Amino acid sequence: MAHLPSRLHHTAYVTKDLEATRAFYEDVIGLPLSATWCEADMLFGKMRTYCHVFFDLGDGSSLAFFQFADADDQAEFGPEIPSSPFIHIALNVDAECQAGIEQRIKEAGISAPDTYVLEHGYCRSVYVKDPNGMIVEFCNDDPRAADGKAERQAKAHAELKRWLAGNHENNNTFRKEEAA
Repeated sequence: MAHLPSRLHHTAYVTKDLEATRAFYEDVIGLPLSATWCEADMLFGKMRTYCHVFFDLGDGSSLAFFQFADADDQAEFGPEIPSSPFIHIALNVDAECQAGIEQRIKEAGISAPDTYVLEHGYCRSVYVKDPNGMIVEFCNDDPRAADGKAERQAKAHAELKRWLAGNHENNNTFRKEEAA
């Protein structure tokens, strides 16, 4: 197996409102604003002026957001984020961090359908929509999930092949245990 990347450096999105984005990620979620790069570069045949901000995660990686000075650049590089719970970023948190985020979401006046909780069995997830319409998930893993990791990894290709062949049977043993 080839040497793998060590971690996510950053993932980047375009925002229409950097201040609303900053307030959400820093004040509500609790991620510190760690860098603001104000830049101008010749990109794709035109000088582009933009601001690029970074919010740190615990492992040293970051969530990053761009806002362009020119409305045409903003439109070209900042299409609407699809409003789908299946297009989101998921961040790992412990129970204490998750509880703090939930409390700050509530205090910020964010309510359903812009926030909700799902019990996946292998983790408990708090979802919240950011000011850009992007859904952010905060996952707290069930401690039992680590126990079966090697088995799930060994079966991953076979399970994918089974599902693609049309056998859509649920293989989430955590949900089966909870239903019993």
